[in-house]
Amino acid sequence: MVTLGQVDPDFAAMLDALSGFTVSADNVADLQVATRAGPALSTDRVERTDHVVDPDRGVVVRLHVPRGVEGPRPCVLSIHGGGYVMGSRDLDDAHLGRRAAELGWIGASVEYRLAPSTPYPGPLDDCFAAYTWVHERADALGIDPALTGVAGTSAGGGLAAALTLLARERSVALPAFQLLEAPMIDDRCRTASSRLAGLPIWDRASNEFGWRSYLGDLHGRPDVPQFAAAARAVDLEGLPPTFVNVGTIDGFRDEAIEFATRLNQSGVPTELHVYAGAPHGFQLFADAAVSRRAAREVDAWLQRLAGEESAC
Repeated sequence: MVTLGQVDPDFAAMLDALSGFTVSADNVADLQVATRAGPALSTDRVERTDHVVDPDRGVVVRLHVPRGVEGPRPCVLSIHGGGYVMGSRDLDDAHLGRRAAELGWIGASVEYRLAPSTPYPGPLDDCFAAYTWVHERADALGIDPALTGVAGTSAGGGLAAALTLLARERSVALPAFQLLEAPMIDDRCRTASSRLAGLPIWDRASNEFGWRSYLGDLHGRPDVPQFAAAARAVDLEGLPPTFVNVGTIDGFRDEAIEFATRLNQSGVPTELHVYAGAPHGFQLFADAAVSRRAAREVDAWLQRLAGEESAC
């Protein structure tokens, strides 16, 4: 049996409380409601506004704009996590608001439709529409399109990676970077970490349900496209600088490490950070020491990309 290994003490109590939790068809509707509110960041240093990108599909972009910062600013288009089946743009409020206030970066988060009611390619189409909207309105929004990238955690990381591949396929402006935190990118569940017993937060059954919901009729087929599961991409050349992080107590550990390795082998400048004892979604627990360290390392990488002096 593949074992979990030692859990960081900062997460032990939380993981005990979540022991045995699984996302399924029985509880996904309730979870979709419950994950419509994330930790808020209250500050007068940031202006937050919502913009309807596509009223027919319900695609909304939320902007977090730093007050009093002059000139076109770098921008992160963040795609929330939730296994493709839950979550909302509210989950991005805290980290985008913090980066707007502390780094002076503009944050954009997208509300995309969720599986199983909207399977692939619907959610990706929504995210691509948001990315196009941000680029087309960059001047009016005070955004530097040359420093506009995509980011996401879990399913959000999977959608961010797929969006980058889709932008390359469609010969539109590539994201300036991609920030992939514990990305959900491989539907084949073929790695050792994906078979770990007793995974907290996002176990094997939840992962199977998430992929089955997202892929619909494609699930289990050998011809799943790279835009649905980015780990299936054969050619990774020409993609933008990438940052990948993941914890060791995470079913996505091995696929994240493998993807980062393949990116580097393809000539893509890629940083990989693996955090011992950290579970899936550890970034949401901002008070944990490893979460604070991970946030500092992401901030420093973003500032280096923008040629800004890091305060980390």
